[in-house]
Amino acid sequence: MTSPGSDNKDTWPLWEVFVRSNRGLSHVHAGSLHAPDAELALRNARDLYTRRSEGTSIWVVPADAITTSDPDSRGAFFESPAGKNYRHAIYYTASEGVPHL
Repeated sequence: MTSPGSDNKDTWPLWEVFVRSNRGLSHVHAGSLHAPDAELALRNARDLYTRRSEGTSIWVVPADAITTSDPDSRGAFFESPAGKNYRHAIYYTASEGVPHL
């Protein structure tokens, strides 16, 4: 006898949840949850991550649809292309009289 959730066929897919708190702001990753389909994932995300009415928009994305970089190869992956050091802000000097640069 098996219990629900003990077999991979019984496990709902994982969904990543992104919430936008106000208009004009970006969606921010709020967490993840398991749900059988997108509609239920959206409803569960609303109930779980916007309990205090802090959201104006929610995205749910199947975790399988997200492609990520490998954290172990971050050095080579994020390394600046050779000969394009001018793209780094450290090569520029801040202008006097501009306090927030």
